[in-house]
Amino acid sequence: MSDAPQPIRVLVCDDQALVRTGYVTIFSAQPDIEVVGEAENGHEAVEAARRLRPDVVVMDIRMPLLDGIQATRQLAGPDAGVPPKVLVVTTFNVDAYVYDALRAGASGFLLKDAPPAELVNGIRTVARGEALLAPAVTRHLIGHFAEHLRPAGTSRSAAREEVVRALAPRELDVLRQIAEGLSNAEIAAALFITPETVKTYVSRILAKLGLRDRVQAVVLAYRVGLTSAAD
Repeated sequence: MSDAPQPIRVLVCDDQALVRTGYVTIFSAQPDIEVVGEAENGHEAVEAARRLRPDVVVMDIRMPLLDGIQATRQLAGPDAGVPPKVLVVTTFNVDAYVYDALRAGASGFLLKDAPPAELVNGIRTVARGEALLAPAVTRHLIGHFAEHLRPAGTSRSAAREEVVRALAPRELDVLRQIAEGLSNAEIAAALFITPETVKTYVSRILAKLGLRDRVQAVVLAYRVGLTSAAD
């Protein structure tokens, strides 16, 4: 038997046939990615994902019958059994919808004008279990909509104090870097530590704050004002 790793199984969901064809062409050219299906609306996406069991679903937001937000919630929300990773590919003019998708369980976000190499890297990143946020999406999208996540009756300063008390100073440094959309390798370079140390810090941050992944960590950082863009 071969010990070669299994390819990443990808389902492409977009209502535009030309876009789907472009994605399939790009992804199929990669030796470690296998496109197992396509869907042109949310209903097809949910049905195909449950039938084909992809590792990653590349999800558009605006689709007929069932939009990408509802499809993401059904596939990756809190009631999902063994959810696939959902990579949302969007445009700035649907920011509010993408924010809803974040809460629905999406693991990553990229812009539709991202270069092919970035799209491919996005699939690999979320397939590894890491959350992916394009820096532009992080700053413009989450920074704009994070106010909606603030608990009623909780001031930003009070929420920030809770986070500061929960984390060690170095963990706060790492959280701020995560909120800027930096990868583990980039955080390691910025803070002069190893990527393995960064990974340990990230795990501690998520555990201490009761967060599911880096996406939720970014939202929290913006919500409580730990980044300059959130002020």
